[in-house]
Amino acid sequence: MKAIEYLVRDRLSALGLDGIAELTHFACTSEDINSVSYALTVKRAVENVWLPALDSVIAKLRELSVEHADAAMLSRTHGQPATPSTMGKEIAVFAWRLERVRAQIAASDYLAKFSGATGTWSAHLAADPDADWPTIAREYVEGLGLGFNILTTQIESHDWQVELYDRVRHAGGILHNLATDIWTYISLGYFAQIPVAGATGSSTMPHKINPIRFENAEANLELSAALLGSLSQTLVTSRLQRDLTDSTTQRNIGVAFGHSLLALDNLRRGLNEISLSRDVLLADLDVNWEVLAEAIQTVIRAEVVAGRSTISDPYALLKELTRGHRVGGPELAAFVEGLEIGDAAKQRLIALTPATYIGIAERLAK
Repeated sequence: MKAIEYLVRDRLSALGLDGIAELTHFACTSEDINSVSYALTVKRAVENVWLPALDSVIAKLRELSVEHADAAMLSRTHGQPATPSTMGKEIAVFAWRLERVRAQIAASDYLAKFSGATGTWSAHLAADPDADWPTIAREYVEGLGLGFNILTTQIESHDWQVELYDRVRHAGGILHNLATDIWTYISLGYFAQIPVAGATGSSTMPHKINPIRFENAEANLELSAALLGSLSQTLVTSRLQRDLTDSTTQRNIGVAFGHSLLALDNLRRGLNEISLSRDVLLADLDVNWEVLAEAIQTVIRAEVVAGRSTISDPYALLKELTRGHRVGGPELAAFVEGLEIGDAAKQRLIALTPATYIGIAERLAK
């Protein structure tokens, strides 16, 4: 910082402004300049670059959620066949999660100090005891579009940075979850990858289209998370009135956001290079009729409460029928036909298929 001060002094001298040269870095400590600079730089990077990149991914997710709102699919809780959903609803979950964290990031504070060597305006008052230095400093900092931190040590305490980086890391965790889920859907055949002209592909297997966009995103999000976590852990602490650990750590802010931006770019591109294989989704549902056991036992319970059935322990009844083995549509229909339940409930269950057992998932996706 002292070198910059000398540079400014020399420039003023070259302009014939020697008379104000002594005001260069007047009553300031380096952190008065650094805190303003970092706040401005990070604010502009987040608002002008990072948030628009995140928004492009969210917009694509919203588009896909509506496009695939009615695409019934087998859910896999614990990796096992489970109550069906729609691909649109599952993608909408990620858009919803990201929008919530995005709002928190967009509302972030960006704070700076301008209060001298230990945050007391001591030198300022010694030079001019009649000036309202805290007000002057506040007006200057807020005039730059930043928040003013009035109570500090030699450094601005960096709590706003810790809050921001933790939120960006949180968003990165959701994006990482998105990348691994889409990768898994590709491996299940739910999504086909659209060939990209000129892409080389596997070094030895010509047929393969590797999901490299999502794998690249994973790796970059992990690197970004590691750096953001280190920043948050280090910046929250400063020994007594000042140490330099923050100075070293903050030099990696751009690297952390850079890895995150690479991930966002790969996710955006990857989401534009996949096509839903609805036939695969339907075939998967058709060999897993046992997932209707939940619906059947729940309907029986409702019928018992309504006085239209005396079946005891419907859960155990369906567990014996379906747990650990496949049950086809005709077998389930015959089972339902023999149940002691009301005719309306019986017809509802007989008409039900895994592809139509999606609750309000289609509505949620939109």
